[in-house]
Amino acid sequence: MANKLLSEMGLPKSIANIFAARNLITAKDVFSLTEFELMELLDVDLSVVTSAVAHISEITCPPYQTALSLLEQRGQNENMAGHLPTSLKGLDNALCGGIPFGVVTELVGPAGIGKTQFCLKLSLLASLPSSYGGLDGSVIYIDTESKFSSRRMIEIGFNSFPEVFQTEGMAQEMAGRILVLRPTSLSEFTDSLQKIKVSLFQHGVKLLIIDSMAALLSGEGVQGPQRQHSLGWHISFIKSVAEFSRIPVVVTNQVRSQSRDGNSYYSFQEQSRGESSEAATKVDSHLVAALGIHWAHAVSIRLIFESRSGQRFIKLAKSPVSPPLAFPFNITSSGISLLNDDGVEMPGPEIHSISCQGHNDVINLGSEMMH
Repeated sequence: MANKLLSEMGLPKSIANIFAARNLITAKDVFSLTEFELMELLDVDLSVVTSAVAHISEITCPPYQTALSLLEQRGQNENMAGHLPTSLKGLDNALCGGIPFGVVTELVGPAGIGKTQFCLKLSLLASLPSSYGGLDGSVIYIDTESKFSSRRMIEIGFNSFPEVFQTEGMAQEMAGRILVLRPTSLSEFTDSLQKIKVSLFQHGVKLLIIDSMAALLSGEGVQGPQRQHSLGWHISFIKSVAEFSRIPVVVTNQVRSQSRDGNSYYSFQEQSRGESSEAATKVDSHLVAALGIHWAHAVSIRLIFESRSGQRFIKLAKSPVSPPLAFPFNITSSGISLLNDDGVEMPGPEIHSISCQGHNDVINLGSEMMH
């Protein structure tokens, strides 16, 4: 607006001609001088300058908006964008409807805490017929750690939506809508992403899940500037997929800790090395989200999954529409279930901390049926 031409502002012709003669062409040219400097430059009375500046300011400045109008506008934008309800009432209310379309939502937490269980339920909800509250679409599930369990997904479906899954052929139909990709390297993953962007509309995809990003980068041994360059490209591409397709994109992220020897370890690496529960607790005593600050700034929603003294929580650590809240949950035969829908407001650094106290003795539901 500052570059708006003075000739288009409806100033009195006499003062407009003086501005033009002194080479004051835009509003910015006028605002860069004080009223006394303008009075000397234009050789006019201060009252004339004050009146002209007030007129230019009124036209140049954007109109005022009330807090109420901004709130109504945001609500309209959210309704147009859409959400994928999680079926967790408290979380859906906090997110104004569920997982939002068109942005990246991150699930971060230690291995086995329930992130994949959450993703399996989301897959079902996206493929569920619209008459039952679903999106009636296909799902692309990028499974980088081979944790996707079709048997567990069907079990969740039968217990969550018995009226749907007891209909003949419905379980097979919904399972057929979930397309699982298992890239074994970062290059395969990159190729998968590029193909996905082309096929989103062909397959009627309504949800993209990447479970998980951190495992791919750690498996490649990518570190330092090379890691940040690769991660930067993937962040941009994943965000463009979300914005281009207007679908929810959910990405899981692991946690890492700094051990006494100065090396960084991921929680799934601790388990793969066969460390004892006591040793894992020592290593994981201070956990942070993997992938770093650049990644954290790129996601619009961050849900932290953690365990404190054997009780699991989903923490809404980052959201443009909600205060920081923590919801206690259990994993049941029908998936994740909140213990209450109110949540506990948790301001300050505690909302961003990640704990796994008592983690190993509560997270093993369904571990025997991973395929």
